[in-house]
Amino acid sequence: MALKCGIVGLPNVGKSTLFNCLSKAKAQSANFPFCTIEPNIGIISVPDDRLEALSAIVNPERVMPTTVEIVDIAGLVKGASKGEGLGNKFLGNIRETNAIIHVLRCFDDDNIIHVDGSVDPVRDKETIDMELQLKDLEALEKLREKNARTAKSGDKAGQKILAVCDKYIAHIEAGNSARSVDATEEELEVIDALQLITAKPVLYMCNVDEASVKTGNKHVEAVKEAVKNEAAEVLLIATAIEAEIAELEDIEEQAMFLEELGLEKPGVHYLIQSTYKLLNLQTYFTAGVKEVRAWTITEGTKAPQAAAVIHTDFEKGFIRAEVMAYNDYVTLGSEQACKDNGKLSVEGKDYVVKDGDIMHFRFNV
Repeated sequence: MALKCGIVGLPNVGKSTLFNCLSKAKAQSANFPFCTIEPNIGIISVPDDRLEALSAIVNPERVMPTTVEIVDIAGLVKGASKGEGLGNKFLGNIRETNAIIHVLRCFDDDNIIHVDGSVDPVRDKETIDMELQLKDLEALEKLREKNARTAKSGDKAGQKILAVCDKYIAHIEAGNSARSVDATEEELEVIDALQLITAKPVLYMCNVDEASVKTGNKHVEAVKEAVKNEAAEVLLIATAIEAEIAELEDIEEQAMFLEELGLEKPGVHYLIQSTYKLLNLQTYFTAGVKEVRAWTITEGTKAPQAAAVIHTDFEKGFIRAEVMAYNDYVTLGSEQACKDNGKLSVEGKDYVVKDGDIMHFRFNV
């Protein structure tokens, strides 16, 4: 399944540097606003140690990780919702994403200009939030206006849409984001077509200096306090460190560099994994001599729908799934050993796929 995340934030907070680290594409990164004038798109592999363990056992011809599409949205500024800076165009780009990675500058450096003259990540967050909320209000007002006449004439569907719009408008006008509306399934169906920006799940990424990457600093604490009621994760990353890691092609060199800093993995690994968690995603695997491959599904997906991720024909002609748990496979060392020890189960259409399952699908079309 295609997963797309948008990186947002004010100019000069480290968005393009983060994008470069994620994708190894070279988005222009410069010390002035609007250095990214087109949304940069990168496809990144999702790091998963389990994939490496499986390939060590199977020794396949190729290994295929699952991927995430990352979109670097140009620096938004105050007034973006009214077209200031590069506003309207890039707010449209955010609508197409599944989740938002909100980068906040949490480091002091006189050599890097802040668009508002001082470092204050909470203020920066509120600026971006307001612009996204204003854009959502615009979409809701349009929908309301479109249905006002039919609602007035007694049309039940129109009245329902009006009631939902009024509920969301009041919530957002009070300074809240759409994701925190206590909405029913019916109300969500009305709103879904609008692709409200503030309805998307968000992850806050605090860009810190090297000294703060493990423990944080006063700016990070201020962010955590500001978002404590949002049920959103706050991650720390030092894009300066990540940029150095990205330049090292050799895995052993990367490991040595991380060890010197007292870090286990690059920060971008945690970012990608947290994005998966944010969207309730999980991974299952297929393992054979031709290929060991990771596949992305949402939590709660049943076997036929998981099979459709590989090919729609697999779902149409689904007969059964042969399933092995990852831990059993790695512990026993092969598919045959799983069969011999009763650790390969045959599952039908109602089987809910678990994270890490190794699967073979039997189908007939």
